Amino acid sequence: MTALAQVQTRGFARLRPAETAALLTAPGAALHDFAKSWDRLETDGFMADGGRYRRRRLANFLALPGRPVHQRGLHRPHFQASVHNKLNGGVDRWFAPVEDAVVCNPVCTGLLDFGRAVADGLHPETPWFVEMHQFRVEAKPGTPGLPTPEGVHHDGVDVVLIAMLARTNLAGGETLVTDDAGAELARFTLDGMLDLAIMDDHRVMHGVTPVEPADPALPSSRDVLVLTWKRLAAGRG
Repeated sequence: MTALAQVQTRGFARLRPAETAALLTAPGAALHDFAKSWDRLETDGFMADGGRYRRRRLANFLALPGRPVHQRGLHRPHFQASVHNKLNGGVDRWFAPVEDAVVCNPVCTGLLDFGRAVADGLHPETPWFVEMHQFRVEAKPGTPGLPTPEGVHHDGVDVVLIAMLARTNLAGGETLVTDDAGAELARFTLDGMLDLAIMDDHRVMHGVTPVEPADPALPSSRDVLVLTWKRLAAGRG
């Protein structure tokens, strides 16, 4: 069953690293360069819980019917309504922009194309506002990192793609997929480069359990890419 068919049937799909790699035409060097860019993320200074455990960068795009390429937009803040993010919602959050070379990397363009194909399959002929988030969550002994500090949630978009880039010295970090009533539909750990989940944000919620160092003497981090597609007519975008 294709990823689109799985999303249509149950609201989400998971692709293991080999499945994702087969969708991309990127050489190994491109994947290496893409993953290394997470070393250059900047601290998220908008955490309402006061935490400094998250680093990130942000980019946005337009994807219009009949135009196969995602067109990068002018840099702008990220905004989520408080109903979708009770911790950090309701304010414009300015993050450092994703580097141009990262946006142009064939791994990035391939994942954008894959996610758009699913979004277009769910909602044909739709103009999309797309956001790209690079996240690194760091953990220290006695100070867990929180990949989703807002808890299990909807993002307030149409389609969400989450791709693992690296798990370094981590324990925890299970991805949970639930329905609106909180009933668990799936639980898994994205644990390899390009291990991927894609979801219909209207139908399912998602969250990730806290992470902590597997070996307290070594650095510990979780690097993921999050891409979202939101219909322009649906609201702010």
